[in-house]
Amino acid sequence: MTHRRDCPLIRLNVLVCAPCPVRAPDARVTNSAGVWHNTWNNYLGTPVCIPPCVYSKDRDPCSHSLVRLEQEIQSLSLLCSNKQESKMNPRLTQSQQRTICAQLGRVKLKLLYKASIHGFTGAAFHQRCDNRSPTVSVGYNNSGFVFGGYTKQPFSQSGQYMNDDQAFLFTFNAENLIKYPVASTAHAVRMMAHNGPYFGEALVLLNGSQAVAHTNPGKYYNFPAAEMHGNDLNLTECEVYQVEESTELERPWRTVTWESKKRTELTESIKSYKPTVSSVTQPRVLLIGPVGAGKSSFFNSVNSVFRGHVTSQAISGSSSTSLTTQFRTYSVKAGREGKPLPIILCDTMGLEETKGAGLDIDDLGSILKGHLPDCYQFNPSAPLHPEAHGYRTSPGLKDKIHCVAYVIDASKVSIMPTGLEEKLDAIRRKVNLIGIPQLVLLTKVDEACPLVKEDVRNVYKSGYIKDVMQEVGSRLGVPLSCVVPVKNYSEELELDMNCDILLLSAVIQMLRFVDNYFDELSDRMSNMQTKD
Repeated sequence: MTHRRDCPLIRLNVLVCAPCPVRAPDARVTNSAGVWHNTWNNYLGTPVCIPPCVYSKDRDPCSHSLVRLEQEIQSLSLLCSNKQESKMNPRLTQSQQRTICAQLGRVKLKLLYKASIHGFTGAAFHQRCDNRSPTVSVGYNNSGFVFGGYTKQPFSQSGQYMNDDQAFLFTFNAENLIKYPVASTAHAVRMMAHNGPYFGEALVLLNGSQAVAHTNPGKYYNFPAAEMHGNDLNLTECEVYQVEESTELERPWRTVTWESKKRTELTESIKSYKPTVSSVTQPRVLLIGPVGAGKSSFFNSVNSVFRGHVTSQAISGSSSTSLTTQFRTYSVKAGREGKPLPIILCDTMGLEETKGAGLDIDDLGSILKGHLPDCYQFNPSAPLHPEAHGYRTSPGLKDKIHCVAYVIDASKVSIMPTGLEEKLDAIRRKVNLIGIPQLVLLTKVDEACPLVKEDVRNVYKSGYIKDVMQEVGSRLGVPLSCVVPVKNYSEELELDMNCDILLLSAVIQMLRFVDNYFDELSDRMSNMQTKD
């Protein structure tokens, strides 16, 4: 027998080919050979080579060798199982999945079992699907029909009928779903060990552990056989999906254009921005937030967008204490040697829950009023005093903060410590007294929601992210319209257009809030002149 070079069992020959001089032959090898052979065929999808000693009557291995062989098979089985999971792609189209989900509420489908990978047998089906619910089972035939059934009951091998008043069978006509509700709810599904999904006696997939279906219209479900499957009962594929709750909304609750043209439009809008007050050419936006929320990373990300590649000018990373220990004012440039953009992002020490750690609230007043010089070294145990080096005794309008952005980690909003929330509330009150507009940058939205991690364009289709935005708005005392989600660059090496659009949109909101600040300032001055 010739071994294939890619055979995963070839390295097992040394374990079994030489008969043991002490132990008697073990008949389990001969009896199990076909099982192992079939198992590997199912795992790999191609014929595999069993070592010749497995089939040889003259060279039976001993039990000791057999145990070692079984251990190797279990190890390789795990590797192949992981490999097949990565290749398990749904055959149902996205459109068909959405159509089915529309019948079931705000849900999504997760593929549990695929016969072409796991095997066209009842055993393989039950191994993957028992105790899972609700489920959608789907059969495919060569005639192009896609048909199946839904049940809320978990599969088992009890042999009993299960009651399900929500069960139904279905078929697709193009992209349209034709639904056949259960006629006898007490016989909606039957839990048979040697078959696949068993809907009453009306539809059985993998009948008798074969790649065929069995149908009996009128037996607990009513449907025309020709309409359901075209009288073609040979299955080319069988799949079972688990129905899971989904946070995805039917449509985005904020409108965003995810196109390169929009990215260019936002970029140009920021470059050409001019404050309404001539004495200020670069309005200042102060970034405030807990340690690790992504303040410095936000500047790095915005800077990356305008540089054309991922950069890391500001110190950022993961730490239990703030990596930012100085007050920094960062000017973003349009390109490597381009002109500074009309905005300055001011970075501060991170907020910490305990007193005497992180940004001191007393320092905040000096920052907001423009007294702090760039590169001022924070000292949490002692607030800034007027004698400090570089202290501005008479700051101008251009030195002051014109907008405050709270940077909050989306994955930690619900577990925000009380001490931290109290600090943020004190800061908000102080900022309100001075009359500076405030917004919230909700970072790490991809880490907080799998739907967004899959595609950042789902950020406004995620019901979960919307709930988090509402919660953080409530905790910080700002309306939902002042909460903006972003995804900073943290592990990427190249820019992503969709991330850029979120980042640029956040900067645009900052500039709009800056305009609000200058408008309010102008109104105050006008009122004062009127009184005089």
